[in-house]
Amino acid sequence: SGLGKEAFLQLLVAQMQYQDPLEPMDNTEYVAQLATFSQLEAIQNMTDRVSYSMANDLVGKYVILNTATGNASGKVDYVMYENGDIYLAVGDGLYSLDDLDTVADSAYFEAFQMASVFSDMIAKLPPVSKVTKADASAIENARKVYDAMNSYQQGFVSKEDLDKLVALENKIKELTGTEGGSGEEDSSDKEEDSEVTDG
Repeated sequence: SGLGKEAFLQLLVAQMQYQDPLEPMDNTEYVAQLATFSQLEAIQNMTDRVSYSMANDLVGKYVILNTATGNASGKVDYVMYENGDIYLAVGDGLYSLDDLDTVADSAYFEAFQMASVFSDMIAKLPPVSKVTKADASAIENARKVYDAMNSYQQGFVSKEDLDKLVALENKIKELTGTEGGSGEEDSSDKEEDSEVTDG
């Protein structure tokens, strides 16, 4: 599968050069091999045209790429062709068409981006066993980001990230006594109100 039309032609020429002169190949064999070569060339040309057409159609669309250095995403600004290779200009970088993983509409891409931001925020938070009151603000900000998403966008958030957020929130409530404190204040306020009403 790794041989192209040039390699195939070189093999055919070598076969012609080094054939046994006492038992030369039959003409029909040459014709059959030439026909195979023509088919191979036609298929490769068609594949190239399809790749060029697909790359051109990606301009203006949102893509997600898997590269050797990690994931990249954004809108395709333009397509560049160099030495038979196709490159997509996304953000400030050029990426091979072979790195293409996902083509998305704006709603999907926005949801993917927001889920990535949320995931990064969760990853920076400490494990539940090491959380302190000082982490309360960062945990609250992560909750605000999640709550700002619509239901479609929330569907992109991993269960692990959401479970960690909930566990961290519960731990912060334990550390600060939020639930207990608010309950006691409410009951005392009610008692004071009843006394004023009775008086």
